[in-house]
Amino acid sequence: MAIADRHGLPVAVWVTSASPHECTLVEETLAQRFLAALPKRLIGDRGYDSDPLDARLHEQYGIELIAPHRYNRSKPPTQDGRALRRYRRRWKIERLWAWLKRYRRLSLRWEYHGANFLGMVQLACVLILLRHL
Repeated sequence: MAIADRHGLPVAVWVTSASPHECTLVEETLAQRFLAALPKRLIGDRGYDSDPLDARLHEQYGIELIAPHRYNRSKPPTQDGRALRRYRRRWKIERLWAWLKRYRRLSLRWEYHGANFLGMVQLACVLILLRHL
């Protein structure tokens, strides 16, 4: 999991197994952020369309979650068109993933242990941040 700022630079990264759903990992990723300040908004894909996650982020952290609704949503919509216009900027997190994939050690995942892999991801994030200073 990764969180990027408005310029596509990494703000937080977190590594875990592939089995838990991404909605359950948002709070852990926010706890591992590099900055002291919390973001005002989080933009996610359709997998983040969760009313409990939206309520938790808004109540505990004051963060607005912007995610388009899934096509099979049975509850009334909570996202309006004005907030979803920000979803067009989601390409910046995809650009961060492309920058991280440039490091072969991350794309092949040579490390067996998660802590070692997290260290390599954090090192790659530091190199990305230094390159964009």
